[in-house]
Amino acid sequence: MTAEEWVPSDGGMRKLRAALPDCRGCDLWEDASQVVGGEGPVRTRMVLVGETPGDHEDKEGHVFVGPAGHLLDKALVAAGIERQDVYLTNAVKHFRFERQGKRRIHKTPSAGQITACHPWLARELEIVKPSVVVVMGSVAARSLLGSSFRVTHERGKRIELDTGQPAVATVHPSAVVRSDNYHRDFEHFVNDLQVAISLISGAGLRHSGAAR
Repeated sequence: MTAEEWVPSDGGMRKLRAALPDCRGCDLWEDASQVVGGEGPVRTRMVLVGETPGDHEDKEGHVFVGPAGHLLDKALVAAGIERQDVYLTNAVKHFRFERQGKRRIHKTPSAGQITACHPWLARELEIVKPSVVVVMGSVAARSLLGSSFRVTHERGKRIELDTGQPAVATVHPSAVVRSDNYHRDFEHFVNDLQVAISLISGAGLRHSGAAR
C-alpha cells in the first residue's frame, strides 16, 4: 500500500490539499468521515507532526481540535509558541477506529497504513521546509524516524530526519491528557517544545509573507 500515486510531485500546499480527498493509498478512507490535512502557515520554521486524526478531527475536518488539541494549545502557550505560527499535521490523514456501541474508539494505525500515508507527510515537509520538526508520539516517530526509534529514550534531544532536518521527539499530547501525573508530564512536554524552539535561528517562527 502506498499513497505515492495520489501525491502531487509539484505545486504548493493548495494543490496538495486539493488532492488529499482522492487518496486511496490504504483502506482507512472507507470508514473515515473525511480526510484531515495539515493546517497552518506554509512559510514557518516549525512543523509539529502528530499521529492520526481522532473522533473530533474526523467529524470537524481540522487537526488537533479534540482533547489532545486543547492540551497542545495550552502547552504551546506555556512554551511561548503561537499556534497560528506553526504548521500542524498528522503522520496518517484518516481516522482509524473501532466501534464500541455508539462510540468510535481510536485505534492505532497499522505499520502498512503508516507507510502508505508517508508520501503525504514527506511532501508537506518538502513544501514547508521547516527549521525544526516536532515528532509527537510513536506513530509519527515510526513514519519519520523508523520502527526502531523509541520516543521514551530519545525525547527532548536534537535529532535529525533522513532529510537532514533537525527534529525533536516527544510524546503525543493525548498521552499527557491520560497521564496519572498530569502536572509532571505536562511540564516535560512543554520542555520538549522549548528544546525545539532553541534549535531555530532568528527572531520568530514565521518567515515574512507567511500564508495559510
